[in-house]
Amino acid sequence: MVWVIVAVVVVLLVVLFVALSMRRRRSHELQRGFGPEYDRTVDEQGRRSAERDLIERRKRREAFEIRELEPGARERYAQRWAAAQQEFVDNPISAVGTADVLVREVMHDRGYPVEEDFEQRAADISVDHPVLVENYRAAHSISVRAQSRDATTEQLRQSMVHYRALFDDLLAPSQPGATTSPEHPESTDTSGRQGAAPSEVSQAPSEVPHETTGSA
Repeated sequence: MVWVIVAVVVVLLVVLFVALSMRRRRSHELQRGFGPEYDRTVDEQGRRSAERDLIERRKRREAFEIRELEPGARERYAQRWAAAQQEFVDNPISAVGTADVLVREVMHDRGYPVEEDFEQRAADISVDHPVLVENYRAAHSISVRAQSRDATTEQLRQSMVHYRALFDDLLAPSQPGATTSPEHPESTDTSGRQGAAPSEVSQAPSEVPHETTGSA
């Protein structure tokens, strides 16, 4: 009888060890795949809830048919972005609104659903663009504040920079050998390029003109 109890305890310990090892591997893989988005989601929801959320995002993403833009479409979008940057000089609030629309249109044309609210759009884009999604959130937040004229011109300029980071990644064609699987977003995203972190983007030179009016 004693040996039976010992055997059962050993089996239970082995099962527990395997379960813990699998959980650690899953956590490590999600953290590696989502990067700063993993940390942000864990901070907001706690580890277990956050990991369930991130896993669900990947499952949802698997149903999307993500495709590249045709060269002609990329050129047209690039021209519209250049026009938005010119618009910023005279009407920065309108230009930021245009940038938001352009990002959504590119997302739609690439195959991402955009009918949902902003948080769902951000969650969807985070699977393939886990670094730049924070830029998207920052840009959108400023855009919302701008509608109440609660954003300075410098903040609006920064919003354009943030939108541009994601816009460029969505627009760019895949490079040869790029990994596009949503199962491994930590490698290379669907545009074939590694995204720049929000801090890097904020420090990058911008084509958006500086304004000196102080507030929008």
